[in-house]
Amino acid sequence: MKEKRIGIIMHGVTGRMGMNQHLIRSVLAIRDQGGVTLSDGSRLVPDIKIVGRNADKVAELAKRHGIERHGTDIDAALADPEDTIFFDAASTKLRPELLRKAIDAGKHVYSEKPVSEGLEEAISIARHAKEKGVKNGIVHDKLDLPGIAKLRRLRDSGFFGRILSVKGEFGYWVFEGDWMPAQRPSWNYRADDGGGIISDMLCHWRYVLDNVVAPVQSVSCLGATHIPKRWDERGEEYTADADDAAYATFQLEGGIVAHINSSWCTRVRRDDLVTFQIDGTHGSAVAGLHDCWTQHRVNTPKPVWNPDEPQPLDFLQDWEEVPDNQVFDNGFKVQWEQFLRHVAEDAPFHYTLVEGAKGVQLAEAGYQSSRERRWVDLPDLEI
Repeated sequence: MKEKRIGIIMHGVTGRMGMNQHLIRSVLAIRDQGGVTLSDGSRLVPDIKIVGRNADKVAELAKRHGIERHGTDIDAALADPEDTIFFDAASTKLRPELLRKAIDAGKHVYSEKPVSEGLEEAISIARHAKEKGVKNGIVHDKLDLPGIAKLRRLRDSGFFGRILSVKGEFGYWVFEGDWMPAQRPSWNYRADDGGGIISDMLCHWRYVLDNVVAPVQSVSCLGATHIPKRWDERGEEYTADADDAAYATFQLEGGIVAHINSSWCTRVRRDDLVTFQIDGTHGSAVAGLHDCWTQHRVNTPKPVWNPDEPQPLDFLQDWEEVPDNQVFDNGFKVQWEQFLRHVAEDAPFHYTLVEGAKGVQLAEAGYQSSRERRWVDLPDLEI
């Protein structure tokens, strides 16, 4: 079987997300499986170059995973015509400039989200990519998680009837860092460094709601900084002034109402770190990252409110699990394979920088809503 090489510059993959989800479980996994099969039967095999600021970290990571090409000079990497794709998973504050450089160098670009801290800049980058004619994408990883894929399958089958509402719960307790090390980087909790759960998570909820339920039309959001003091990676105390919780209600097309709580200050007593419940006239479903449970209207119990007696019904017993019916690969890897095919043979890829700008638009509207204590509408983006 014929093999075709594709050079990929990967920036920001010494961090947890970039290293685990993108480098190891996606691009290296694709390389180790022999590449991605194209429509002509050939195999497209990634040839990776890692670039980052810390030479020692980059070299150690490259050695550990058998990657020969690595360095700290991004400009030199972008100047190499042998590499086709530039990927970024580093700081949001640095991303707009890096993406512009890559686009100007003629690279196709794929990036983590959010694409920028502000909508105007996100639109500018999307326009720049369009004008330069490079292919581009933004990570929409949750859409290919088994639980979310099952929700979309239920919607497409007509299981819900008319969808009425969506309830989402996301989050867990992120330790402050004093007596127990925090499991998220400290910049997430500093506003000047681009931290904040509204900017981090509302861009996710935009593409989940848009693609699994219905397009988002407006938002009412309240952000909060529940824990104002944390300790960083060196054990030094700092002021945590970024929002660490967000309570958002969304109006969707068709009169659907969605409410999603996002918090790094909550303890989990539910099926997963994120759960979504969709209620419709014909049935309801609850999904986590992997599992999905349904209750059709013919199987819906008929409880009676009586606070004077213990509840006789075990409500969890009245739900049926949705079977896998297929093999679900890693969601990040699936989208990498889609983007590689998009670059190599123009296969369809919907999750462009325009879609990334929509996520930034919702986050920006969420912050505006929280400041002004009002609903904010989302107009169509002109790009």
